[in-house]
Amino acid sequence: MLEGHERRTLRLETTFVMLAFLVPAVVSAVVLFARHLSGVGGITQFPDIVRGQPVTNLVLGIIAYSPVIAAVPLALLLLARTGQPPSELGLGVPRLSDWFPGLGLAVGAFCGEIAAAIVLSPVIIHHKSLVSSVPVGHVPSYYVIWGLAISAITAITEEVMMSGYLLTRLEQLGWTPRRSLALSLALRTSYHVYYGIDFLLTVPAGYLLTRSFQKHGRLMRPIVAHFLFDGILLTIAILT
Repeated sequence: MLEGHERRTLRLETTFVMLAFLVPAVVSAVVLFARHLSGVGGITQFPDIVRGQPVTNLVLGIIAYSPVIAAVPLALLLLARTGQPPSELGLGVPRLSDWFPGLGLAVGAFCGEIAAAIVLSPVIIHHKSLVSSVPVGHVPSYYVIWGLAISAITAITEEVMMSGYLLTRLEQLGWTPRRSLALSLALRTSYHVYYGIDFLLTVPAGYLLTRSFQKHGRLMRPIVAHFLFDGILLTIAILT
């Protein structure tokens, strides 16, 4: 376990990296849900930047979302400087040994979300103002490209930051796996509050993805699972 100045420095680094990553996301989520509660406006699923130009909107939508991943290179550099390069975190080109467990994790996440929805159904049905629905709308089928790009960016960003970086640093700071899991899960759900009470539906997936990295130390498994989970949902939304 780290001691003295080295421990304090690493704790400050972890705090600042997490704040830089989480504050914009959480503030944006809170503002979106506040807009929903006040009736000012809803959350749009697909980008509508240039009216009447779907191809342009597809490209600009991906570009506009790409800053989400900006903190990832910084987190990986900081980890590498303390002896945890991407290869040690299991980050690289996904192999079959990542895809099959990833698929299993995605299926488990779907089942967990359904179970959570059943438990929350009385609240969801009787307190609709607490639920912020995401309208799908109608877009061309080639928007699947947009959906897959957004899913990939989200999966890489969240798993690198919430598992690869945060869990590694917490372990170095002497946190137990249970405490680290609780914090990571709380932070994961924090930037989904724009869903309203439905943000609790993200807990099962977050738990499975976090535990996967804790148990196996391979980032590609939760990244693949996260990508499949989001990508399938967005593909269904686009094609139906």
